[in-house]
Amino acid sequence: MSWINRRRVRIALLSAVGLVLVLAVGFFSFAPAKIESMRNRVEPADLPSVTADTRRLHDALEIVDMHADTLMWDRDLLDRSGRGHLDLPRLEDGNVALQVFSSVSKSPKGQNYESNPTDAGDNITLLSIAQLQPPRTWGSLLERSLYHAEKLADAAEESEGRLRLVRSVADLDGLLTDRKAGLRVTGALFSVEGLHNLEGEFDNLDRLYDAGMRMAGFTHFFDNEVAGSMHGEDKGGLTDLGRRVFAEMERRGIVVDIAHASHDAVADMLALATKPLVLSHGGVQATCDVNRNLTDAEIRGVAATGGVVGVGYWDAAVCDLTTKAVVDAIDHVVEVGGIETAALGSDFDGATTTGWDTTQLAAITQELVDRGYDAREIGLIMGENTIRVLRAVLPD
Repeated sequence: MSWINRRRVRIALLSAVGLVLVLAVGFFSFAPAKIESMRNRVEPADLPSVTADTRRLHDALEIVDMHADTLMWDRDLLDRSGRGHLDLPRLEDGNVALQVFSSVSKSPKGQNYESNPTDAGDNITLLSIAQLQPPRTWGSLLERSLYHAEKLADAAEESEGRLRLVRSVADLDGLLTDRKAGLRVTGALFSVEGLHNLEGEFDNLDRLYDAGMRMAGFTHFFDNEVAGSMHGEDKGGLTDLGRRVFAEMERRGIVVDIAHASHDAVADMLALATKPLVLSHGGVQATCDVNRNLTDAEIRGVAATGGVVGVGYWDAAVCDLTTKAVVDAIDHVVEVGGIETAALGSDFDGATTTGWDTTQLAAITQELVDRGYDAREIGLIMGENTIRVLRAVLPD
């Protein structure tokens, strides 16, 4: 080959490499944001008009949302974003006192509400790589959750006091005291959505606890080593490992979340509970007949533990994208389990479509006012019930 031809080959190779690099930069820069924009959408609902009286009431509430999956996505919690459902500026706009941030570490390919095999391919692996997360997260469910915990801790550290981690009753009480004193501060509690991130090892609970995990759902969309999922193939109860983990969570002060768990697993957890349990996000079958939603017997069971049912805002939780549908579910929880059992669990940023984002939470307050709830009852539903549960479960 002549030197001219060799030079042409080198130029062609360099051009090809350059094109690949340009395409790669374009993909990793824009694809994750595009994916999230497609998955976390707001289809504006016809919201009730918020009166001046309701706005004053809303602004005086201590609001707690028990579930958002924001940590899964590649954006800064401290910056106002044009996509998704929440970030710190929007939490402040909505007057949220405490947001529970969940770690989603696995989502099966072909995910559905009826039946997913445990060994199905995983969507979060591809998302982790596309978002250029640390390579340690690409093949480890545990490392993904630890990375999410680091993201939350880093955001709190960089927030100049506006975002504060809540890991104990003392943290919670300090947060609420400072808010009442007029400080602009929002609490953040770290949870996980499915204990498959233990990777079958009991001792990994130590690492998650040390990283700040203070709430945990046992399952997500598939059966795992600790419990059966409502969306799994076997849908069994707690395993021996699951029973051991349950007892240790209660001992340490980690809130047990029954979301996504099979009916058998929920029954096992209700039977074992010595502290309040929560459904962090979901609905009730009486108003939305979807398998993941609670039966009346399960609502009564949660109420008997002193726990709460966090009603979500997306279609599979309440069968519509309206505040009416949300409060219909809340009404039913109150009717079956009592006013002390109703709570909020949005599932914001959980690859969900909702009728509003967190800046518009006053519309739910208005819907409650319009249904005849008084200020005390609204305060309980919007956050005080969940605060009571956290005081009863979290470590001192």
